[in-house]
Amino acid sequence: MTKEDDQFQVWLMDMSDAIERFRQFIPADMAARLDFSPESLSLIEEFALANYPTIDDIKKQSEAKVVDGMARYVGQVFRKHFGGKWIIDFNDKKNVFYGLPQLTGMAGQRTQTCPLTLVTASVDRRTGKFIRTVFDNQQQNANKAQQ
Repeated sequence: MTKEDDQFQVWLMDMSDAIERFRQFIPADMAARLDFSPESLSLIEEFALANYPTIDDIKKQSEAKVVDGMARYVGQVFRKHFGGKWIIDFNDKKNVFYGLPQLTGMAGQRTQTCPLTLVTASVDRRTGKFIRTVFDNQQQNANKAQQ
């Protein structure tokens, strides 16, 4: 195992605690509604839009732990509903998600899924429904795969 692989294993082991730290950071009424449902993805996006006016704001190093918590939560919602597992690619430097945690093996999955980029893209697009739309599209793909 490489140093990067070891760090990723530590990151995985910290999943529940990191999500809990994120829940402690956000308003209590919002945290209480984070139940890993598809609907709760809208709360994550609402929080992101309220706190990060621009893509540059969400990418600040000072926000890394909060953004990581949001991305972990989003990823775990996807995993709860579609299966799969977290992976990280340190082999292909040309991979757009090189060095970023991704999800693989989800039911009906057609493309790489990186929860961190879902969170940051939601701030850039500012629709208020970006993450949920991606989830719903994944749900449609999963349903088709079952037929």
